[in-house]
Amino acid sequence: MGGTVAEAKETVKPIERRSLSGMKLFTGNAHPDLAARVADHLEISLGRLTSTKFSDGEIRVMVDESARGNDVFVVQPTCAPANDTLVELLVMLDAFKRASAQGITVVMPYYGYARQDKKIKPREPITARLVADLISVAGATRIVTVDLHAEQIQGFFNMPVDHLYGGPILGRYMIEQGFADEDLAVVSPDVAGVARAKALAEMLGKPFVVIAKRRPEPNKAEVVEIIGNFKGKKCVIIDDMIDTAGSIVSGAEALLERGAKSVVASCTHPVLSSNAAQRLQDSVISQIICLDTIPIPSAKSIPKLTVLPSAPLIAEAIRRIHLNESVSELFHDWR
Repeated sequence: MGGTVAEAKETVKPIERRSLSGMKLFTGNAHPDLAARVADHLEISLGRLTSTKFSDGEIRVMVDESARGNDVFVVQPTCAPANDTLVELLVMLDAFKRASAQGITVVMPYYGYARQDKKIKPREPITARLVADLISVAGATRIVTVDLHAEQIQGFFNMPVDHLYGGPILGRYMIEQGFADEDLAVVSPDVAGVARAKALAEMLGKPFVVIAKRRPEPNKAEVVEIIGNFKGKKCVIIDDMIDTAGSIVSGAEALLERGAKSVVASCTHPVLSSNAAQRLQDSVISQIICLDTIPIPSAKSIPKLTVLPSAPLIAEAIRRIHLNESVSELFHDWR
């Protein structure tokens, strides 16, 4: 039995097909299903592009239709395998630049390498900045992304960055499922995620709680203290991503040990590396709610997993960008 793909209600106004002339949407191999759903919401066809590999593994891209003078959008989350999806994106951008596209917007629902956004130790790289530089040099003129791990990454680009939020999608689903009618607390798994948890708590009309923890090494965390009123309540943990799931599982265990009634986990990006999916399925967490910004293999589509669609949000953002309309108005009820 696999996870649930939720049929979320429409949260954006209908697309105006008549006004999208001059725009073309293309996709790489990272998440073609998401790109197809975005195209369906825009009521356009995906552009024709061939992306394969040469015998030595080098990426070969061919744009199979004219892009001259068009407003081009390229859907490509740089998810696993991150190096392949990133290089494929760079090669596609170079192809469109040389094909004389009027503008090239990179739609990156998931920004790979985002966690390497600052130096923690001597002689470490700031890889998130390096990726931004590579994308800029390759020919991008605008970036659209969803829930960056660190919002300051927007400043790594010398071009417009439209930062979309997945929280409202999660919040509306929770309201539809009756979460707002329960005795509930919204939990930030660390201090860095307080703003996200506070926004969801306000949307649900509930208090928020913060887990203070320390990270002795990457992908490992130890709970130090839990700040806020959560005893006897259903707790909803919200984070930007779930990677190995070690941190969120240990946080859920700490909440239950200290008096929480039950724990639901939610995130925008289901990275689910290694055995994370099985770890979540075997954990004390009763449900995991996420978006489809990253493709989830069938082997990781566990029964506890509920996947919400991000295509309506991404499609509406693309439409607004093409028509020079406000994107920030999509989040008037968030933050």
